[in-house]
Amino acid sequence: MPPPSQITVVLARFDDLLARGLQELIEGDSSLAIAARDVEHRRIPVVLRAHRPDVAILDVGAFAKLAEIRELSGQYPATRLVMLGDDPSMAECAQLLAFGASACLGRSTQSRDVLNAVHLASRGLQVMPRAASDTGATPIPQGRLLTRREAEVLPLLQQGRSNAQIAVTLHVSVETVRTHARNIYRKLGVSSRRELVAPPTPEPTQETGSVTPSPGHRATTLLPRTRRRRGAAHR
Repeated sequence: MPPPSQITVVLARFDDLLARGLQELIEGDSSLAIAARDVEHRRIPVVLRAHRPDVAILDVGAFAKLAEIRELSGQYPATRLVMLGDDPSMAECAQLLAFGASACLGRSTQSRDVLNAVHLASRGLQVMPRAASDTGATPIPQGRLLTRREAEVLPLLQQGRSNAQIAVTLHVSVETVRTHARNIYRKLGVSSRRELVAPPTPEPTQETGSVTPSPGHRATTLLPRTRRRRGAAHR
């Protein structure tokens, strides 16, 4: 059992190079302890329930639906989800955070920044790269991404505003707001506004972290960029 002061981490299954890099990185920080590693995607809920880790580092590409991320964050609110993908764009990072993740990182993120993200996420902060890549990323399927307008409607719904109030704020019709709301419910995997307004995940702190290289820090990435095998749902 790790000392109570240590942050416990669960590592999902990644390709060999990335898995080895993550393991060495976590083991090299005395304030972190690996509770479980190389966890298959289907076993993540079981492992989170058994170990109740502070942080879980998960593979974005293993999720067939982004609503699964929201379900995990709701079922295990004490575990912060750090999502690792193929250099996601800022829009994709924002999408992952909206679905319940605490941090969004790319494979080329510097090692020190990965550690910073784990520490910040464990404290309840949301973390995303200050300048995520807009090119070369493997996009999240369009059917699961919120549109620009839906992303504007979402926080207003979460604030409990009525359709009429949202329509006035965004200068659109009430019926348009209803359409956006239905799409948001479907993509987030909720069935009603009440469920969206009162999500099972605790409210994150107001402060939002970001990961950037420190001045003079040697830029050591987690591992060289390589093409990884995607799950069938992403082919």
